[in-house]
Amino acid sequence: MRYGFTTGSCAAAAAKAAVYMLLTGQVKTEITIDTPKGISYKAQILDIVRKENEVSCAVEKDGGDDPDITTGVLIYAKVSCQKDCETKNCLKIVIEGGAGVGRVTRVGLDQPVGNAAINHVPREMIKKEVMEVCQIADYRGSLFIEISVPEGERIAQQTFNPRLGIAGGISILGTSGVVEPMSSQALLDTIQLELRQRRAEGYDYVAVSPGNYGLDFMKRTYGYDLDRSVKCSNFIGQTIDMAVELGFQKMLLTGHIGKLIKVAGGIMNTHSREADCRMELLTAFFIRVCDTQVSAQRACEILACATTEEAVQILEVCGKLQTVMAHVAERICHHMEYRARGKMKADCVLFANERGELARSEGVGEWFTLLAREQAQLI
Repeated sequence: MRYGFTTGSCAAAAAKAAVYMLLTGQVKTEITIDTPKGISYKAQILDIVRKENEVSCAVEKDGGDDPDITTGVLIYAKVSCQKDCETKNCLKIVIEGGAGVGRVTRVGLDQPVGNAAINHVPREMIKKEVMEVCQIADYRGSLFIEISVPEGERIAQQTFNPRLGIAGGISILGTSGVVEPMSSQALLDTIQLELRQRRAEGYDYVAVSPGNYGLDFMKRTYGYDLDRSVKCSNFIGQTIDMAVELGFQKMLLTGHIGKLIKVAGGIMNTHSREADCRMELLTAFFIRVCDTQVSAQRACEILACATTEEAVQILEVCGKLQTVMAHVAERICHHMEYRARGKMKADCVLFANERGELARSEGVGEWFTLLAREQAQLI
C-alpha cells in the first residue's frame, strides 16, 4: 500500500520552496524534503505568488492509501524577510499559523495556550528544511513563516479539535512525516504476521504498543529498543486474540494514558470512532479511590477536561494520581486477561507526555529483565 504524507510534511515542503524562491529569485515547481521516518517526499509546488519581499506557495495534502479528511486540501506557506535582524550570523526563523490553522485554547496539548496548533515535530521539520536553504543561499537574516490552510476552519468542524480546545482550524501534525496505510484488514494482517514471526523465533512473550509513542517512551525512559515488538494500532482486543491463538503466554502493553484508559474500561478498539469515554473513566476511577470523601468539584473538573494530560495534572494536584493510576493499570491487566480467557498473563506500563511514567503493573520488573536479555542477545 502507498504511503501518504502528513500536514507537517506538506507545511515543511511548502516553506522550503517558498524560502528557496524568496532567497534565490528562481521559480521552484517541485521540492524534496527528508521526513523523520527516513522517507523522502518530493512535493509538487502549487499556487505560487512572488512579491519583492514575500513568496507564497502551497502543497496538496496526499493521504496515500489511508486518505483522511485533510486529503486534497492545500497547505500554504508564506515567507517574508524581516528587518529585526540586520547583523550577520543572526539567522532567526519565526513560525506562525495563519487562516485555517487552529489556535490552542486549553492546556495539555502539544503547544502552549495561545500558540498556533503546529506541533513540535512539524516545527522542527520546517526549521530544518528552511535552514538548509538559508545555508545554500548564505542567508543570515530573519524569516517569518506563516502556515495557513484556507479550508481549515471548515474541515476542523468535522474533527475533535473544537472539543480538544483548538479553535479556528486544523492542526499541523505528524511525528514521522508520513501517513502509513491504515486500512483495518491490512493492519490486522501485519499484526498477525509480526506475531507469527516472533512466535516462530521461539518467543512465548511479546511486547506490544499502539504506536510510535509507546516505543519511543520505552527507549527514552528505560533504554529498551522495542523495534522487534508489535505495533497493534487501535486493535488491542484482536491483537490479544491472535496472540492467544498463536500460543503466547505473556503480553506487555505500553501506551499513553489517552489510549489505555479506554482498555481499563474494557474497550478493546481504542479508535475515537469506536468509543471516547476517557474522562468518564478517569472520573469514575477518581471517585472510586476517594470513597465518600470525593470532591464533587474535582470530579467535575476531571470530567470537563479536554485531554487526559490535563486530567493527570488535576489528579496530581489533589494527591490522587498514584492511587488512581495504579487502579487503572490493574483494570487494564484485568480486561486484557479476560479477553484472553485466562490463557495469557498481561502487564502494562502507562505514561503521559509531560509526567512520564504514571503506573506499571506488578510483573513489569520481570519484563525489563526479559527485554534486557533479549536486547543483549541481538547486539
